[in-house]
Amino acid sequence: MTGGTPEARKINRSLAHVAEERGIAIGVGSGRALLEHPELLDSFDVRPVAPNALLFANLGAVQLNKGYGAAECRCLVGALRADALVLHLNPLQEALQPEGDTVFRGLLARIATICREVEFPVIVKEVGWGITAQEVRSLFAGGAAAVDVAGAGGTSWSEVERHRLGQTWRANVAATFAQWGIPTAEALCDARRVSPTGLIFASGGIRDGIDAAKAMALGANLVGVAGPFLRGAAQSTEEATATALEFEEELRIVMFLTGSRTLDDLRATKDLRRVDET
Repeated sequence: MTGGTPEARKINRSLAHVAEERGIAIGVGSGRALLEHPELLDSFDVRPVAPNALLFANLGAVQLNKGYGAAECRCLVGALRADALVLHLNPLQEALQPEGDTVFRGLLARIATICREVEFPVIVKEVGWGITAQEVRSLFAGGAAAVDVAGAGGTSWSEVERHRLGQTWRANVAATFAQWGIPTAEALCDARRVSPTGLIFASGGIRDGIDAAKAMALGANLVGVAGPFLRGAAQSTEEATATALEFEEELRIVMFLTGSRTLDDLRATKDLRRVDET
């Protein structure tokens, strides 16, 4: 979820230890800094700590409109020995930054080109404001292996930008977008409606095992969590491990209470969904 600084190295290593020990997938932060400054590899490289974990590299999709292509994507995935590449979409965050990259025109076609040209799965995600059903349909049609709807409800990057903007008027603009976005549950339901068989991830406001179970019951194949693990890993590997154990136990109890022997059973349950009888 991070990278590029000495503190990020510590956090990533703690998360990688937990991922390896508990069988959890892990994604590192945006690799643009790594591609521009290869000397930062040590802060991103978690493969030595998690040799068997499912590992996602990460790059801002807008970089595909700034000259990046398949070669750079291969370089990033290869350097990290990752299993897949996540291309993240963050138009609001870029729009709020005085130095932001806001050239998103034609990006869908460039993403589709990357999906065709590289040898590893490409996942497309938002960063906390949700992806519409139409966009989900288009991304799968373009060759995306999976889509993470990453809806509103968790970390707000507009709020992050608000606190780092030096000019009061810019900070005020950012503040008006504090509630912007499609809630995760809504984005997830819409995505599953237009893509009944696609690989869909859900993240954004997943705070415990019950939230994770609800996301699966709404159709998620994989659930992403950031904040709780970041707070744990910032303290110690032991705290991050405790966070993972809590999530697992909460999820197990939900499965027990709903009579779900497997995660597929949980995805089929109506006990955690609001069912429209009309």
